[in-house]
Amino acid sequence: SFPAWKVQPEAYGESPAWAIIRKADEWKADLVVVGSHGRSAFGRLILGSVSQKVVTEASRSVRVGRGRVLPSNSPVRIVIGVDGSPGAEAAVRAVTGRSWPASSEVRVIGVLDSMMVTAMEQNEEVDQDEWAWARKRVEASEETLRVSGLIVSSVVKEGGPKQVLIDEAEQWEADCIFVGARGLRSFERFLLGSVSTAVVARAHCSVEVVRTGQ
Repeated sequence: SFPAWKVQPEAYGESPAWAIIRKADEWKADLVVVGSHGRSAFGRLILGSVSQKVVTEASRSVRVGRGRVLPSNSPVRIVIGVDGSPGAEAAVRAVTGRSWPASSEVRVIGVLDSMMVTAMEQNEEVDQDEWAWARKRVEASEETLRVSGLIVSSVVKEGGPKQVLIDEAEQWEADCIFVGARGLRSFERFLLGSVSTAVVARAHCSVEVVRTGQ
């Protein structure tokens, strides 16, 4: 698939998750790619629990592969969760920094946590500010992605962040979800670390968790 790449196989006799994490750190990997499940005939090298461990413990960006397998030149559908945090911005950069097949599409999703919106209902001005803030973040990401030649759409929704991202990706038949590893904790926004790991565990498609400062 990538004839110009240098590919080197290695094998280790230790915990799969920690071996992958250790090697990624030693090699200063830009991205770790694992499957969501292993193959029992080969001793279950990469189990679901292993991929989850790598996602939560690795200091690098991690992609967990699952879902349909497409020909290399087929257009893909990508969902990106954005909240204005450095992690979300890194997820957008990760998408724009790659070459995608022609006619590939991206859907940018902003989510206002339903619990936070309920708490603000008595202050209509603050509520409107939150929606405006979310739309501004989504529109900025849209503009960045369009420059890279992708077909871009967006939506801002209210709900549980984990479920909204998963449901939107499934309904839209996405091939991959990109999320930041951490959100804006100081504002209790929607892309916290727990959201990214929940999306990895439950999404129907591949999920890439993008980390900054690698």
